[in-house]
Amino acid sequence: MTSQRLIPSAMDVEHLALIRDSVNTLQRTAIEQFVAAGMTVLDVAPQDHKGIRPLLPDGVSVETLDIDPAAGATYTADLCASNDDIPGDRFDAVFCTEVLEHTLDPFAAARELLRILRPGGHLVLSTPFNFRIHGPLSDCWRFTEHGLRTVLRDFEIVELTEVKTIGRPLMPVHYRTLARRPP
Repeated sequence: MTSQRLIPSAMDVEHLALIRDSVNTLQRTAIEQFVAAGMTVLDVAPQDHKGIRPLLPDGVSVETLDIDPAAGATYTADLCASNDDIPGDRFDAVFCTEVLEHTLDPFAAARELLRILRPGGHLVLSTPFNFRIHGPLSDCWRFTEHGLRTVLRDFEIVELTEVKTIGRPLMPVHYRTLARRPP
C-alpha cells in the first residue's frame, strides 16, 4: 500500500457517516435493552473515540481492551488469543464495534468474546462491508450476514441488521449484530 495520503471519495464520506450513525444506534439500543446499574461491561478498542462510557447509566462498571499498550486500556490484549489475565464469565456485555475486521483470526476472537462474557451476557458487534480499507490496524476482512452467523455460531443471534447501500442491492454498507452467550 502506498504511503501517500489518500483523499476519501464522496461515497466513503457518506458511508462513514452511515456507519457512525449505525454504531450509535446499535450502542444506544443495546444499552437500553441489556445494560443496567451493577453490571460490568467491556469496550473493545475505544482508542480513537470516547467509547461507550458517556452513554451508560450510572452504576455500570466499564473496562476496556486494546491491543495497543499506549491506549491505556484496562487490558492490553490480543482479542484473538486466550487472555488469562481476563477472567472468564466476567462481563455482562461486550461492545466490539468496528474491530472484527482488524483481527487476524475472527473465529478465535469470537471464541475469546464468548469466554469472557457471562452466560446470558450480550455481545454488541458491528462490522463494515461496503467501506474502504482503513486503519489504525491492518484491515483484513469483510463479513456478510452469512459470515457473521458462521463466526458467531456459538452465540444466539438476537438481531442482525444490515445498513443498505442505496442503489446497490446485496452490497450493504454495514452490519449491526446483537448476540447472546447461551446460559
